[in-house]
Amino acid sequence: MTKALIVGGGPAGMVAAIAAAEEGASVTLLERNEKLGKKLYITGKGRCNITNDCDRETFFASIPRNPRFLFSAYSRFTPQDLMNAMQRLGVPMTVERGNRVFPASQKASDVTRALAQRMQQLGVEVRLNTRVSSLDLREGRVCGVMDEAGTLYPADCVVIATGGLAYPLTGSTGDGYELARQAGHRITPTYPSLISLEAYDPWIPSLQGLSLKNVKLTARLGKKTLYSGLGEMMFTHYGITGPLVLTLSALLPEEGIRDVAVRLDLKPGLTEDQLKRRIQREFDAHAGRQLAGALAELLPRRLLEAVLSAAGLSPELSIHHLSRQQRESLLASLKALPIRLKARRGFDEAVITRGGVDVREVDPKTMQSRKAEGLYFAGEVLDVDGFTGGFNLQIAFSTGHSAGKALKPCANDPAPV
Repeated sequence: MTKALIVGGGPAGMVAAIAAAEEGASVTLLERNEKLGKKLYITGKGRCNITNDCDRETFFASIPRNPRFLFSAYSRFTPQDLMNAMQRLGVPMTVERGNRVFPASQKASDVTRALAQRMQQLGVEVRLNTRVSSLDLREGRVCGVMDEAGTLYPADCVVIATGGLAYPLTGSTGDGYELARQAGHRITPTYPSLISLEAYDPWIPSLQGLSLKNVKLTARLGKKTLYSGLGEMMFTHYGITGPLVLTLSALLPEEGIRDVAVRLDLKPGLTEDQLKRRIQREFDAHAGRQLAGALAELLPRRLLEAVLSAAGLSPELSIHHLSRQQRESLLASLKALPIRLKARRGFDEAVITRGGVDVREVDPKTMQSRKAEGLYFAGEVLDVDGFTGGFNLQIAFSTGHSAGKALKPCANDPAPV
């Protein structure tokens, strides 16, 4: 019987353990935390957006880096396969806006509990509070791991599913990258992704807490459009956040973030001509008033004052004294309000890690290392990531499933999930 070690007890590790045990392997899972699925508990604000019930084309369009690497793993364990598996484990799913899939109970703990119970049914040994520090490498093959207390765990196969660097308080501190380096793997540069962004603009702190719906955010680098999306965002004391911003963060260049020109269209439902006519109607209806009063119904007051500031206009300026150039500046600020990016926020706020184990050094069908026999990878430790909406958890589940099924243990075939 093949002896398998799974390093990491998050979604990728738990599914890898289940898949390997279902194939007849003797599986031990080593988790550095005091409980399994610690990061899983906080996904989807504790509700666990487990996957996205979209078609194949939409799924891969939502993977900005190395989507082709996932073709095989996705095909073998699709979002529908995951939903069916969770249903069999007693956790029914519900599909919400944007095809986001959650447990019907709205509790991430139900997902973790179901996976833990399935591992127990299959005889997976789970060792908590066990942090792996090194691989046991012999002549190009992994023969086990050693924990930081010096205990050696021999094995035929090792799956590294330790996560990345996002949310380090959950134990994601890059342990897997060091283990991969020991086997000769290249780690591509790592950055926080699906993250809020800091901005320079002096008017932004005054808008702290203001949420916007149905706005359009566009980002360009030179002549190239990096992103253009319609939806929701929010201002903070340091910059911008919200769904549009998180998606934008996944598409920013590794370096040179300050060279990206970001524009916010506050009235995307109106063309420039339509907005110009709307502004004129407001002026006609409020003849003789100051700008702030005449445009009070166009935007929330705080936002209006920021727009006027960006346009170089005083809120107290009489609409009768507006020059043609000032009108054009006002229109430009409403349709393309510039936001000057400063930096990404840190890993402690990031949803996921961008970068990781170079996927060119990993077999996409089996998740096995091309550097060391018997070594496998799954989940966020790999250099592949997706947008918000359940895509990153599906990556974890699909790659974990592929790794677990590829360990080729001896027979003794328990019933599948």
